Amino acid sequence: MSVPHVLLGLLEPEPSHGYELKQEYDSLFGQERPLPFGQAYSTLGRLERDGQVAVAGAEPGGGPDRKRYAITPAGVTRLEDWLREPEPPEPYLQSTLFTKVVLALLSERPAAAYLDAQRAAHMSRMRELTAVRRAGPLSRSLLADHALFHLEADLRWIDLTAARLDQLAKEILR
Repeated sequence: MSVPHVLLGLLEPEPSHGYELKQEYDSLFGQERPLPFGQAYSTLGRLERDGQVAVAGAEPGGGPDRKRYAITPAGVTRLEDWLREPEPPEPYLQSTLFTKVVLALLSERPAAAYLDAQRAAHMSRMRELTAVRRAGPLSRSLLADHALFHLEADLRWIDLTAARLDQLAKEILR
């Protein structure tokens, strides 16, 4: 999963402090692997350096001032490009694809269109693997079958998620 893209997506609806971004990341995507504070702040620093986020104010705290970050137009462009681009179809895609769906819903982008694009990418890859499977030998056919079964599971998830987008939006929108 791309932490910079996730942070941009979380910032788009409203500016936030680094701590708030880390908490929201963990709540939505980090149940198994929380985002370390150091990674959150170093990523925000790189995004600021690259002009994709800007400090939109600072508030005094118990230690250093707490910066409030906001996404810039360059950051919005980077986020939109990432959301629109289908992921390479491969096993274990779900967390990245789920992240894209949630961020699209949070920013009121067309999550269904992203799922459709991903479905098309999966179908194309499945056609390639089916050709490999038919060409043999058995060892390559079995490897192609393994990949096809994983992609079929992804397609089932894509269809299920597309059918539940309204419910998911109600659950995650702030």
